[in-house]
Amino acid sequence: MTDAGHAQRLTELLRTNADSLVGRWVDAVAALLRGRATKAELESDFREFYDVLLPLVGSDGKDTGSPAFGEIRSFLDEYSRARVRAGFTPSETASSIFSLKREVFGLTENEEDPQIFRQLMAFSGLLDALGLLTFEFYAQAREEIIREQSEQLLELTTPVVKIWEGVLAVPLVGTLDSARTQVVMEKLLEMLVETGSEHAIIDITGVFAVDTQVAQHLLKTVVAARLMGAECIVSGIRPQIAQTIVALGIEFGDIMTKASLADALRYALRRDGVDVVQREVR
Repeated sequence: MTDAGHAQRLTELLRTNADSLVGRWVDAVAALLRGRATKAELESDFREFYDVLLPLVGSDGKDTGSPAFGEIRSFLDEYSRARVRAGFTPSETASSIFSLKREVFGLTENEEDPQIFRQLMAFSGLLDALGLLTFEFYAQAREEIIREQSEQLLELTTPVVKIWEGVLAVPLVGTLDSARTQVVMEKLLEMLVETGSEHAIIDITGVFAVDTQVAQHLLKTVVAARLMGAECIVSGIRPQIAQTIVALGIEFGDIMTKASLADALRYALRRDGVDVVQREVR
């Protein structure tokens, strides 16, 4: 009998015993996950995987990038992403695929044809390759989620708020780096367009360190705002940052700077003809 014939025989065994195999597979993985996924969820996923796996029986899994593996790659990609979102570890995700191997070996343990053993080894190699694919997709999905969360965090930590008619403020807190200052520039310019504001205050009271690159980004932000017809005021420059700026030889030129956000707001209001006076308390 040819290898193709043995592969067909193994496929028939897997197809004929699909229900019992998937059932045992689900039980084994459910025990591994300790109730973190229901048997109904596992059965739905595993039956879909089983259906796209059967046509590949007989392959050794050495060319998982070929068109023949397109459908199962798509499944494993979605499966891995779902596991990342659900909080499963990469080991738990890949082990769920590897667990099928034990159930298939148990199904064929009474087979006397020595050629079946060779086909089982090829099937084992196929599952190994698919398990590694699962691990790769898991890592990619987790990196994408981490990147998305980092971008969302940058959005949250760089608010642009309207504090007066025609006056925007960007209160910065923490460490400034190139990525964050780029976000500041983009959000500020967008808000200038949306609100038509003529003044923007960049307050760095909560910033503890500024290097040459960050300072250059801030200067570029000011220049970009000017090109859009808005004046930028930098406020809250701490003594340490002022010393750093001087030591680095960074020139702010004619950019208006103020000691505090309140002073910067008062300056912006005066530029618009609004005076803030303290009322006498009787």
